[in-house]
Amino acid sequence: MPLTPLDIHNKEFGRRLRGYDEDEVNEFLDQVIKDYEALIRENKDMQNQVLGLQEKLNHFMNIEETLSKTIIVAQNAADEVKTNSKKEAQLIVKEAEKNADRIINDSLAKSRSVAIEVEELKKQASIYRTRFRSLVEAQLELLKDESWDSLEDPKRLVAAE
Repeated sequence: MPLTPLDIHNKEFGRRLRGYDEDEVNEFLDQVIKDYEALIRENKDMQNQVLGLQEKLNHFMNIEETLSKTIIVAQNAADEVKTNSKKEAQLIVKEAEKNADRIINDSLAKSRSVAIEVEELKKQASIYRTRFRSLVEAQLELLKDESWDSLEDPKRLVAAE
């Protein structure tokens, strides 16, 4: 068990012949008691300070652990968001490709339809042209007919009657 200032104060030494000066010994013991008490107080203050620092250290270690966990959670969330974004982007691209294919197919179908219509119109125009040419040729044949000559000469008209 450690020595206390009270133990030092209450310590009695046996007396002998030609012993030490009692006043000097008592003064020295008083000084030892005073210094020892100061060291004990200082030791208690340091122990309290160590406890306070230990509490702060524990507090900061808890904060560090919490921050580490938070960073891990945030990283996991960021990874998940990134993964989801990639998946969503792929879905958007696939949907856009489907729409593009549909638009291309619709355009090709319309283009074919227009081409068929153009060909039909060309055929109709050719038929119309042929019929018109036939009509014009028939009219020219009528104009070339000599019966028109009789209409031009009034004497022939009367004789024909």
